Amino acid sequence: MTAEMKDPSPQPEETQQAPAPARRKKSVPVRAWQRMLSGRRLDLLDPSPLDVEIEDIAHGLARVARWNGQTSGSNIFSVAQHSLLVERLSRRSHPDLDPRWRLCVLLHDAPEYVIGDMISPFKAVLGGDYKAVEARLLSAISIRFSLPTVWPAPLVKIVKASDHAAAFFEATRLAGFAAEEAKAFFGRPARLDAAAEKDYLTPWEAETAKMRFLKRFEELKP
Repeated sequence: MTAEMKDPSPQPEETQQAPAPARRKKSVPVRAWQRMLSGRRLDLLDPSPLDVEIEDIAHGLARVARWNGQTSGSNIFSVAQHSLLVERLSRRSHPDLDPRWRLCVLLHDAPEYVIGDMISPFKAVLGGDYKAVEARLLSAISIRFSLPTVWPAPLVKIVKASDHAAAFFEATRLAGFAAEEAKAFFGRPARLDAAAEKDYLTPWEAETAKMRFLKRFEELKP
């Protein structure tokens, strides 16, 4: 064999070892439930009405901030306070609305005691998955409190109108929006008397929001 030609077969010290088989990772079940202070364990994928308690809802909503917390005041403006404002506005626009439907208005954002209040731009990014989870939770909450799982179309319209009106007030009084900017997003502002505006748009402490939410629930429940 000449110096220019070498044996191409690997020498003993160059022999490569076969890689060791990869170890299989143990599958860990995904936790899709949250434990509540009441002791209930609510499954987000398959929520049971039996695991829904109004105390948990009020406690959670009173501690969830609207507008991602970007509001003025010493306290957050909570979803519980927002819900009461929306229900108050629905009373003004529809004074003859049945108490049962008023309860639906009060509970329109109740799923947020589990999933939080995601701002509208982020909901648009997430798309349908978020809405499906929210709808399952609202259905379970509705059953728990003897409300229909499918709300009548006229009621949904009232909820949306009152929700938009509340958002206008919150945006302009608390979240730094100019009136014209808020009007473009939420429509023309509703009317709200000065005393009610001062009360409902001054952020409450969490315990106050919780107790006022529970009080109104007791007044409206069937």
